[in-house]
Amino acid sequence: MGERFYVSAPPHIRSKYDARYIMHQVTIALIPPTIAGIIFFGGRAILILLISIASSVLWQRLVLYIKGERRPLDGSELVTGLLLGLNLSPLVPWWIPIIGTFVAIVLAKELFGGLGFNIFNPALIARAFLVVSWPMEMTTWMFPYSATQATPLSGITQATPLTLLKLQHTYTPYINLFLGNRGGCIGETSVLALLIGAGYLFYKGIIDWKIPIPYIFTVGILALIFRQDPLFHIMAGGLILGAFFMATDYTTTPITKPARVIFGIGCGIITILIRLFGGYPEGVSFSILFMNAMTPLLDRWTIPKPFGYKTLGRNV
Repeated sequence: MGERFYVSAPPHIRSKYDARYIMHQVTIALIPPTIAGIIFFGGRAILILLISIASSVLWQRLVLYIKGERRPLDGSELVTGLLLGLNLSPLVPWWIPIIGTFVAIVLAKELFGGLGFNIFNPALIARAFLVVSWPMEMTTWMFPYSATQATPLSGITQATPLTLLKLQHTYTPYINLFLGNRGGCIGETSVLALLIGAGYLFYKGIIDWKIPIPYIFTVGILALIFRQDPLFHIMAGGLILGAFFMATDYTTTPITKPARVIFGIGCGIITILIRLFGGYPEGVSFSILFMNAMTPLLDRWTIPKPFGYKTLGRNV
């Protein structure tokens, strides 16, 4: 009876929301950027998104069949397929999302034990794999719809705002960045649509400010320090999509509050360093993956110490 027990820090969390509910809410939140991508890129966007979602679901079904599990799908495969599709150029070949979802579902998630056990964000691992394996296909961008065109010009390509800045030192107008009339991945172009989806996640309590806000502010502050346009760097590229929809992934991000803030700041630092000093114009995907690897250490460093716990002979 005199023996004392200490309860460790989370994940001893109880919630009325299960994984299926959370995934459904994230899917709903991704509807605005999905619609925006279809408006700006037309039929190509629809094709790539449908292939990505369908192949993701099929890979998940196949894995469950091989494992002999007959449980229903939890919706994570839908979110993974949709996120990967939104992170692709509308001009990628049809087989790109099929390979990408295989990497995401089979290699990045199920080989680690399934949902809740994966170390890295599956959609981002798949995108990084595709960028390294097929850089030309992954960096060819479609010219979007504009007020002077009735349909997207599938035969004309356009560089992304970050590429234009890096190679031509040209800034894309704020209005194009905010509304989405620019080259880029299907789901990253419209900041307005992404903020609507992020607002829904905040309203439902699915995400909080501790990762995305420090992430975005760090990018803006560092851009200012390096004499860059902070608002441009916040709205250009995949920062808004990554900060609100991928850096907030429950499984691959820290649990403790201080660690989550550090995670966001780390993502911001790596993103701006890659953008300004790396060979690749965008750094969102790689920054989040790098900080995913740091998650266990961040949680260990910031775990609350029980009262009376002794470290190196001193009470903490």
